[in-house]
Order: sequence, then C-alpha cells, then structure tokens
Amino acid sequence: MERTAVYPGSFDPITNGHLDLIRRGLNVVDHLIVAVAINPAKTPVFTLEERLEMIRRAVGDNPRITVDSFEGLVVDYLQRCNTHILLRGLRAVLDFEYEYQMALMNRRMDRKVETIFMMTGYKWFYVSSRIIKEVVFSGGTVEGLVPDFVNQKLKVKYQQSRQKKI
Repeated sequence: MERTAVYPGSFDPITNGHLDLIRRGLNVVDHLIVAVAINPAKTPVFTLEERLEMIRRAVGDNPRITVDSFEGLVVDYLQRCNTHILLRGLRAVLDFEYEYQMALMNRRMDRKVETIFMMTGYKWFYVSSRIIKEVVFSGGTVEGLVPDFVNQKLKVKYQQSRQKKI
C-alpha cells in the first residue's frame, strides 16, 4: 500500500529549505504532494501559476512528486487526495508551537489526520520565504538559499517593484 503525504505551504517562493524537506520526506513516504495553499488573506509576490511552475521546475520530473494547489481546509484537501498524512517542517520553537496547534486542530476536524514533523536541515534553519522576500526587496542577495532560477525571478520582481515606486 502506497503511503502518500501532503506538504502544504504558500511556497512564495520555494526555497532550498523546502526542497531539502521534500527530498527527505520521500525517505518516509512513497509519494509526496507539494500543495500550494491559496490564502485569500495573503498577498503573495508570485502568482499561483508562477509558484506552481517554480516548484515543478525545482523538483524536476520525479514521478513520486505531484505539484498541486488547494483552497480551504487542508483536512478537506487530504480527503480529496485520499490520504491522511501531512508533512510539516520545523525550524525553531516558534514554529513548533504554531505547527502543534495546527496539528491538533486538524486532528480535531479529522481524527485520521497524522502530521509528520521534520526538522529543517541545519543549513536552512533561518531560511523562510518571508525572510527571503524581505532580503531581496531590501536590496540584498539570497544566492544559495533558493534555486538559481528562483533567485533570478526574485530579482525581476524586485526591479518591477522599484519601477512602480518611481
């Protein structure tokens, strides 16, 4: 029986930390669905289509990985995917508290949901999509923290945002 997990997130943009977790997650499950969560309360830098394309490009043609998107509750998405396993990454104590609350709420909504927590690789401990965007939009470099093509796309977004301000 194939074990499938869902790795949900905004992936705005995908980072090398995300990719590390995806690779390591495949050591635990047979199939991984990387699912971009559509959150109407957030204003992402990249469109949904751009994020899906970046993830697909970053993971390549691995038949064990599916890239998808969803809106609404992750427990409902898990049911649509016919799985009950969530993969989540943890960087720090602050992540743990939030993720623990979410895991308990997901379990309350669906008793079958199991959340697998994986510690972020030490090289990516401080990397988050939010901080990547802050650095880039403040004029800094994130080379080595995101795939090269993502770094280039971030530079383009930064230039576009500067031109809008002028």
